[in-house]
Amino acid sequence: MSQNKTIDYFLKAAWQTVANKYNTIATQYGFTQAAGYILINIHREGTPVSQIANSTGVKTTSLSRVLANLESLGFIYREASDVDKRSVKVFLTPLGVEKRKIAKDVVKGFNEFLDAEFSEKERQLLANMLVKINDLANKYEPQVTLEEK
Repeated sequence: MSQNKTIDYFLKAAWQTVANKYNTIATQYGFTQAAGYILINIHREGTPVSQIANSTGVKTTSLSRVLANLESLGFIYREASDVDKRSVKVFLTPLGVEKRKIAKDVVKGFNEFLDAEFSEKERQLLANMLVKINDLANKYEPQVTLEEK
């Protein structure tokens, strides 16, 4: 099977195009696609770092780097819990609230654009296929056999 005919190739290519588009737009506003995604997942009452990691799927090392960058840009601030100093919540600054709105508007606009280009049947079929791929990927156990020499 040719690599550029596999299902995962098309998934990766499509996501890479979307991520690149988001990055191009986000850089015009002084942040990245990853930073925008994190900003969208920070709530008014503050959000624990662990919850941001879970909801974004960003690995903790990358998350720490992005949060430090967002803090240096003045988009967020962090507060340790009075009860448990290991628990840290992230809050948006007024500038962070503005950037979060931009990120949400970009995502909303892009999705409205896509919705206008797909019929309801196509959109539902795509959503169902992606859910199925996600489920299958979670179930997949590779059958690796080692050849003896």
